[in-house]
Amino acid sequence: QVQLVESGGGLVQPGESLRLSCAVSVSTFSIYSVAWYRAAPGKQRELVARVGSSGSTNYADSVKGRFTISRDNAKNTVYLQMNNLQPEDTAVYYCSARRTFTNLDAWGQGTLVTVSS
Repeated sequence: QVQLVESGGGLVQPGESLRLSCAVSVSTFSIYSVAWYRAAPGKQRELVARVGSSGSTNYADSVKGRFTISRDNAKNTVYLQMNNLQPEDTAVYYCSARRTFTNLDAWGQGTLVTVSS
């Protein structure tokens, strides 16, 4: 049983920043890889960033240099710091957790990020 709750979305203007949080309710959080995905209007779900159980990270090319994913194992929380937001970043952002060596993902309900001038 893994439950995830995203928070931190909102409405911002281009160039501004937001930090999203994903609280993961699981007893062995440290062995999970956690990813942020987004679903922009009219588009397929897209992987934004991932942080592995080892702390390794990877990012979509579209957000490299602007977004940073991190995890706090003591708090069972993953963050997505989003800087210099642009209108094309507008989407519902979801976090997803995957236990090491599995292909089974748990998903949160999403948090909406709107970037508009």
